[in-house]
Amino acid sequence: MTSLKQAIDALEPIEGGWCGTVPENWTQGRTAYGGFSAALALHAAQNSDVDLPPLRSAQVSFIGPLSGDITIRARRLRRGRNAAFVQADVESEAGLGLRATFVFMRAVESRVDHQTGSAPDFPMPGPDTQTFRGHSAVAFSRNFDLLDRRDDSVGPAEWLRWARLVEREGLDPMVELIAIADCLPPAALKLLGGPAPLSSMTWLLNILGPQPVTRDGWWLLRATTDYTREGSSSQQMAIWNADGTPVAEQMQSVAIFA
Repeated sequence: MTSLKQAIDALEPIEGGWCGTVPENWTQGRTAYGGFSAALALHAAQNSDVDLPPLRSAQVSFIGPLSGDITIRARRLRRGRNAAFVQADVESEAGLGLRATFVFMRAVESRVDHQTGSAPDFPMPGPDTQTFRGHSAVAFSRNFDLLDRRDDSVGPAEWLRWARLVEREGLDPMVELIAIADCLPPAALKLLGGPAPLSSMTWLLNILGPQPVTRDGWWLLRATTDYTREGSSSQQMAIWNADGTPVAEQMQSVAIFA
């Protein structure tokens, strides 16, 4: 098993970027797990400029499969007084696999302070809670400790899951979060009643606060879909920390071939 930190540390600098490899235990079908490739892209973006403010938003397009040897390049699109926009591309032998635009922005004074909603009623796993470590048929999931809620309180097109990286020591908190954020199955799969061929197309993640913090590595994730038709699914996603504080809001487009 190659940890995310080991995969990042193994990246070698090249002109204009880095080169590395997708370990087998971070694959999902014929491509890299989206959270893994997005985490590498964020790492490259963070190291492409100096004194970047905290990450506030990520817009990710999953363009093609990523496997084997990969190249990551990041470049500044614009940097103003408060915000910086950085584009990161991840390529493999098959061509461009991922393109992400990261928005880094410092906190600014504002007269507005507004927040609604609360975390789902699903207690964080304790020392004696029986969790599971992914599934042998989905290679990347073995890098996570997981606990799903499966009672009638969960909707027919909703996933609710506690998740944490098994190996997270030494990771940048934002890199850890983006690696975690994509580890729910698409909510539309519940409507199909089982596995089906699918592909994430786009992913928007907005960070709520300057620095993600939780306890014992646990994050609570939820995904729900209100629309799945003609092979296209749109889902809303959210993340809370162990204390019920909202950490991120997300939206994802998923193609389902079933």
